[in-house]
Amino acid sequence: MQVEEVFHPGTLTCDASDPLEEVAAKMAVDHIGALAVLDNDRIIGIISERDIVRAVAEKVDLRTATATLYASHQLQTAAFGEDTRDAARRMLDAGIRHLPVKQGPVVVGVISMRDLLAVETWL
Repeated sequence: MQVEEVFHPGTLTCDASDPLEEVAAKMAVDHIGALAVLDNDRIIGIISERDIVRAVAEKVDLRTATATLYASHQLQTAAFGEDTRDAARRMLDAGIRHLPVKQGPVVVGVISMRDLLAVETWL
């Protein structure tokens, strides 16, 4: 199966300068576990629930600490045409649960470990 058959279209994002409090609220409202972090419409990282938990554990002020401070900047992406098993292997190797999905140079959505598990379980 290919990435484009199972990914979630539409990129849920936050700005690099957004406070973690707003980032967490957006995740809660949208029922998602990660957001792409943008700097002037360019994706520079991804921030996940784990990153928010780390900030809470470090007792940072969630109203002033920004997304870019806690985002993962070693960004990996999945691409249209990529086999879902290859994407899953890369996610496991990197210890990550979400990959932004690119169609050419444009980020068009996200694929999660849950999406990939569903492929293996129900198809």
